[in-house]
Amino acid sequence: MDKKFLWGGATASYQCEGAWDVDDKAESMWDRYLHENDLENGDIASDHYHHFEEDIRMMKEGGQNSYRFSLSWPRIIKNKEGDINEKGIAFYQRLLDACQRYDIEPFVTIYHWDLPQYWEDEGGWLNNKVAYAFEHLAKVCYEHFGDKVRNWTTFNEPKWFIANGYFIGNYPPGLQDVQKTMIGAYNVMLASALGVRAFRTGNYQGQVGIVHSYTPVNGVDDSIETRIAMRYADNYCNNWILDTAALGEFPIDLVAKLAQDYDISFMKTEELKIIKENTVDFIGLNYYARALVKPYTEGETQLVFNHSGKKGESKVVIKGWFEQVKDPNSEFTAWDTEIYPKGLQDGLIEAWDRYHLPIYVTENGVGVREDVTVDQVNDDYRISFMNDHINALMNAMDQGADIRGYYAWASFDLYSWKNGVEKRYGLVAVDFENAQIRKPKASYYWFKDIIESNGEKIQRRSFE
Repeated sequence: MDKKFLWGGATASYQCEGAWDVDDKAESMWDRYLHENDLENGDIASDHYHHFEEDIRMMKEGGQNSYRFSLSWPRIIKNKEGDINEKGIAFYQRLLDACQRYDIEPFVTIYHWDLPQYWEDEGGWLNNKVAYAFEHLAKVCYEHFGDKVRNWTTFNEPKWFIANGYFIGNYPPGLQDVQKTMIGAYNVMLASALGVRAFRTGNYQGQVGIVHSYTPVNGVDDSIETRIAMRYADNYCNNWILDTAALGEFPIDLVAKLAQDYDISFMKTEELKIIKENTVDFIGLNYYARALVKPYTEGETQLVFNHSGKKGESKVVIKGWFEQVKDPNSEFTAWDTEIYPKGLQDGLIEAWDRYHLPIYVTENGVGVREDVTVDQVNDDYRISFMNDHINALMNAMDQGADIRGYYAWASFDLYSWKNGVEKRYGLVAVDFENAQIRKPKASYYWFKDIIESNGEKIQRRSFE
């Protein structure tokens, strides 16, 4: 491992900050959606807004040298006119100053799902103006924080907030419409390119990339039908983000397929040129599981995701494209997430071979119900999970992939969208019932040992 390798944890503004209406923060689409539907919310969450100093000190004490976090758009920009909230800027300045004090390298995401409600009221990501509003946000962030940040990413996981918001319908704005999904996907990738362009034209220090929810695709066999299904799945899961950000073009076979049944006139030549000319410096890959697929057989499109923690509830079928299947030999979490470290190894090698851009594993972790009232959570399962996935990353590096960082999801327990706080991912326990008290888990100390050995203490094996 290079001595400059970044070892850390990751969080997201809405999932950890709390302080949802503090210091002139505007309402976000998640505030509105969760309040209106009477769902568990992130109003307080981990209260990172008031605990960031403690949290960053604990990162340092845990051996970590980097912290990946996101900025809250509604905390920074007050309104559609683009007016700046100085109190929001001041909060992130304090947070970045704490990173500097503890020698923690910030790795900053500009957008992690929390669109201001004032833009959602104007159509959200269906409104092309929002892409240009994001460009303004990016410029404000670079201008105010650029002297303290060297690693920027425009977006976290466009796939999930677009697919869940406009296609599956279980995230705000709760729509199920293929045409609108296409428009939202296009506007987000345009916004990302505009964010890259703003970074380049401003001559800021460092580098800018994008973070993707990476789902490497495997097939059930080597038949031509399965390989076609795999290509559909890869386009759906990965390529419309990674190809577009890294190569500057939407996959043309995906566009051609969609154009058979839907209107693509919203794709403007001058904007496609912006996308082509403003590709990323690196890619961040969030890895939880692969997709094992077979050719489509029958039935309507089904996208059922497990938010209950009762096994066996998830199902993915895209009509005419592919069906996702479960490997009977694999282990799964209570939320139906396959534990498959080989997928990370294979996926990293695939991404390196395809894009030849530096890679960061920007999220990797396992969500479990845990009793945090004990003195120390003994999370052997998380230690085992992290060991095997860091091992997979190191195997990919041995095969030539340029990987420069690993971030555990998450730095500490936080709010997990519609799973509330029941599903815990943190290296540090947060007692949500008792003043958000922090207690490091066994995995926190294990990770410290791994970092201090620069990966030498990882138990290595090859994945066949």
